[in-house]
Amino acid sequence: MKIVLITGAASGLGWALAQAFFARGDAVVLTDVNAALLAEREGALGDPARVAARAGDITDAAFRLALVEHVRERFGRLDTLVNNAGITHRSLVTATDPAVFDKVMAVDWQAPVHLTCAALPLLTEARGCIVNVGSMAGWMPVLGRAAYCAAKGALTQFFEVLRCEVQDRGIHVLNVYPSFLDTPIEHNALGGDGRPAQHRRSMVGQMRSAGWMAGLIVDAEARRRPWLFPDRLSWFGSVLWRLWPSRYLAIMRRRFAVELAQ
Repeated sequence: MKIVLITGAASGLGWALAQAFFARGDAVVLTDVNAALLAEREGALGDPARVAARAGDITDAAFRLALVEHVRERFGRLDTLVNNAGITHRSLVTATDPAVFDKVMAVDWQAPVHLTCAALPLLTEARGCIVNVGSMAGWMPVLGRAAYCAAKGALTQFFEVLRCEVQDRGIHVLNVYPSFLDTPIEHNALGGDGRPAQHRRSMVGQMRSAGWMAGLIVDAEARRRPWLFPDRLSWFGSVLWRLWPSRYLAIMRRRFAVELAQ
């Protein structure tokens, strides 16, 4: 039985991952900023011996340290850390309060980095795994999501370097690059004023379910794969961006034109 810590575990992909790891027979430690929903999820799994939950804000340094200590006290080890919690925005740079950029970077970049650093001693003891839920937006520009692209790009680079630095300790890093999933992260996307965005979501390719994505991630974690690119269309887009950037930008501007109208 593995001990798995999942951030953003009360809804969307985080909740799907919690169910998938739990179904595999693992013990799961769930954390989320939504305390009421997190309590419901803890009860839904129904096995106090294999489920623990701690509500809090992972951008808070004291909470992160307390969370890692809770894992140590409750289970004595940590085999897998899943950096899943995230937030996005749909707003043009010129129409966005810089505080929105700060919030996106804090949740999507700084929090997972600091939480991972706090958890490294436990992960080293277990020769464990770090799973990072990135985005294809971290590989290629997307209109209206400048801070999200920046945060996910920073996440990618940080953990690719960390992979090289900790592999001799037996720690594995899995970077996951979903495209468009039917999860609350987009429904709760911030607008330029920091309130929920009002315009419709732009996308390309097929909308996938959180359960579908969770199954692929759990399998990739078990196989200790380094990367997971589940959506071939988005993977092709990232290649096009590198090989023919002018063509990629023309297509992206057309597909995400609604962002320019805001």
